[in-house]
Amino acid sequence: MIWDGLRWGTLTGLLLGAMNTFVILVVYPSLGYDIIFLKHTPHGQLPILLMIPWVICAIALLVELNFRGFLLGRLAELELCWWGNASGRGLAPLALISSTFTFAFDPFLVNTFRHLHWIALWDGLIWGCIWIRTRNLWITIVAHAVEVIVMYSAVKAAIG
Repeated sequence: MIWDGLRWGTLTGLLLGAMNTFVILVVYPSLGYDIIFLKHTPHGQLPILLMIPWVICAIALLVELNFRGFLLGRLAELELCWWGNASGRGLAPLALISSTFTFAFDPFLVNTFRHLHWIALWDGLIWGCIWIRTRNLWITIVAHAVEVIVMYSAVKAAIG
């Protein structure tokens, strides 16, 4: 289970990290958005050797335990019971959508990352789909950590 988490989480994190880095560094500026504010976020203020990997991995672990492990897990269980699926396995689209929007519109995320917080919509949707399909929280934890390490490193290098 942990090895699958490392393998699939790393692959997912690298793909999402590359895609989101492109959006942040190329697409947003081309649309006239300023990304310099990222220097002044709590993440931008911390020393890079503290952020990578310690703070990023801790955040990924806690966020995934909360949003996928707890919130999505409980909502999916409720939804499946509601539809009469006693096995506790299966699709739970209402739970997935609810947990994704709760994650993407978390007040800290919105206030810290301003107009970039909507990226968390597809991240939350992808991580939620992975969790629902595999029930392996290690995949989402590793994917989250790897993605943020990729984005943080690239953005930090680009804006100083």
